[in-house]
Amino acid sequence: MEQEKKEESGQPGRENNSGNVAGKSIVLRFVLPSLAIICMVMMVVGSWFIYQSWEFLNIPPESDGREILFTVTPGETLWTVSSKLADSGLVIDSKRFRKLAQAEGQENKVRAGEFNLWTNMTAPQILKKLTTTSGILHKFSVREGLSWWNTAEAAQQSKLTTYADFKKAVFSPELLAKYSIPAKNAEGYLFPETYLLTRPKQDSGLTLVKTMLKEFRRSADKAWNGTLPSPEQIHRTVILASLVEKETGVASERRRIAGVFANRLTRGYLLQADPTIIYGLGETFDGNIRKKHITDKNNPYNSYQHRGLPPGPICSPGLESLKAAINPEKHNFLYFVAKGDGSHYFSKNLNEHNKAVRKFQLRRNKSTYRSYNKTE
Repeated sequence: MEQEKKEESGQPGRENNSGNVAGKSIVLRFVLPSLAIICMVMMVVGSWFIYQSWEFLNIPPESDGREILFTVTPGETLWTVSSKLADSGLVIDSKRFRKLAQAEGQENKVRAGEFNLWTNMTAPQILKKLTTTSGILHKFSVREGLSWWNTAEAAQQSKLTTYADFKKAVFSPELLAKYSIPAKNAEGYLFPETYLLTRPKQDSGLTLVKTMLKEFRRSADKAWNGTLPSPEQIHRTVILASLVEKETGVASERRRIAGVFANRLTRGYLLQADPTIIYGLGETFDGNIRKKHITDKNNPYNSYQHRGLPPGPICSPGLESLKAAINPEKHNFLYFVAKGDGSHYFSKNLNEHNKAVRKFQLRRNKSTYRSYNKTE
């Protein structure tokens, strides 16, 4: 009986052992190989993605490379920029480029402008170019003493805008109000400077004029030592500075000429400055001042007929002329006459002045004589 019980009690144990063996066999024969295959597939897929990422970051679309002028317009999103890059053949994957920009924290730092890019540049190089450089800068040089229409012509020649768009901005009431200019146009405030600018894609004239007005503000702040007077006082000073700018190119004379004008204004004398007549004639001036121009009372800028300062600036003066108008030289001179070489002879009375006129003008060499500094 005991032997039978032992045999009966031992039977289930043998069944359990058989089940365990069978289970282990299934794991060894099916599960582990499947897991191994899955791991291998995952490794292959992972390696493929890693390679793709490496390839995107390190291998440019083309080995030889082509130069492409790439433009980012103001307000364009990273999505648009990355799509344009892919369409241009500059990156191989627009989505990866967006992820790269986001990972680098540069998604909102792409700059507007024109950029010279090459198809043999890597994606990180392109991202750096678009986020850290100003792109192609166009040189726009404006010399001292230009009228607004001369400046508009220069702007059109630079191909940064058109004459019409520049003129529209010069006369913009909104722009004049924004920069506190008490006049009908921005004459006198288009600060002469050499500007390096990206090409505006819209409102080009407005962009250029704004840039010049901002530069005037910076220079005026410097000229007045950080304490700007009222807009009206600034305007009167700019008018006087524009006369100084047109009358001489000799640096040492600027404050002296400003002093002559200040003395004549104080005594109520006519300023009698030829450049004011020329400005009033505008674009119709042919280079010669005639008697009819001097006697013309209909020209509001004719300082031979109208007392005081002209209605507005006659050009955009430079910083040194502005400083001279702020701080004219103190003296007793009331007259000056051009000596023919850009400099002037100064007189305290009319008799002395008439002698100087006979000496320097009536006996002048017409081929080399220069009566004032800047010509239109």
